[in-house]
Amino acid sequence: MTETRQITLEDYPAGMPAPEHFGHRTVDLPDPQDGEVLIRVLWMSVDPYMRGRMRPNVKSYIPPFQKGEPLDGGAVGQVIKSKDPKFAEGDFVVGFAGGWRDHHVGPASAYTKVDPNLAPLSAYLGVLGMPGLTAWVGLSQIIKPKEGEVLYVSGAAGAVGSLACQLGKHYGMTVMGSAGSAEKVEWLEKEAGVDKAFNYKEHDAISLTKAISEIAPKGVDGYFENVGGMQLEAILNTVAFGGRMAFCGMISGYNNDKPEPGPSNLINIVGRGVMIQGFIVSNYMNLVPQFAAEVAPLLAAGKVKFEETIYEGLDKAPDAFIGLFRGENFGKAVVKIAEPA
Repeated sequence: MTETRQITLEDYPAGMPAPEHFGHRTVDLPDPQDGEVLIRVLWMSVDPYMRGRMRPNVKSYIPPFQKGEPLDGGAVGQVIKSKDPKFAEGDFVVGFAGGWRDHHVGPASAYTKVDPNLAPLSAYLGVLGMPGLTAWVGLSQIIKPKEGEVLYVSGAAGAVGSLACQLGKHYGMTVMGSAGSAEKVEWLEKEAGVDKAFNYKEHDAISLTKAISEIAPKGVDGYFENVGGMQLEAILNTVAFGGRMAFCGMISGYNNDKPEPGPSNLINIVGRGVMIQGFIVSNYMNLVPQFAAEVAPLLAAGKVKFEETIYEGLDKAPDAFIGLFRGENFGKAVVKIAEPA
């Protein structure tokens, strides 16, 4: 048997998650059975959607975490034992399970082999992983950009938003975005190539409406929604006729005890013929080959850049998760659990 340390959910948070909502336990794992692998977890992901799994009474697309049980999420690991011909010992793999612990036994079908020579292993949890796929889906499948159009991305310095901005530029768009610090704004404009970035903490809906209108007097054609709140209100004021909005998340409200009122200018979507579509990236897994074929060469050529906020050690996983809602992450938040063997 293999001993594993794991982080558990000890109580469901009301409002902002806190360290006391998480626990630590050590358990024994059984050996893998036919069709399974035992992996040593090297990197794990924390993502905003996990907050939704801490609401047991809210119907969602994914089951809630259970109190007293380990949390779960995306992970990159190294195969220690394999009972499936798909993998050999020593292979590096990525999957949407295995996080919040240092070892995991799971079905081989849940994992994909990855190449550490193509990109850093942590990148398979970010720009080449679920967040990257999310950005690509929102742009290519929903907004469907045209050269010369205007794109606005909220949460533009995050794992999803930063790639959405760069893909927008790749598609020939004028790109605006928001972030929560001067450092992030500078990175977006100087490194990611964003035409204009705003520090949302310096604006309300009225001032942001004015600032967007100065850059895009004909309106915003595409909006990639990660945040919600007053930025959505500002976009509804400035959206162009025939605008398209991809709703990925609305992190500003994830920890609210009560739902926020909807924006008062929602009527604008009618008169301007706006299309709004929410989406869950897991419904687009069949498009992973297309995503990889487009984004991996851009990354290899240096045309896509990414940032990471790295937390060292499994015990830091709760801090990494809580930091998402405080805006502490720059790019993808990942937890480094171990070095490769």
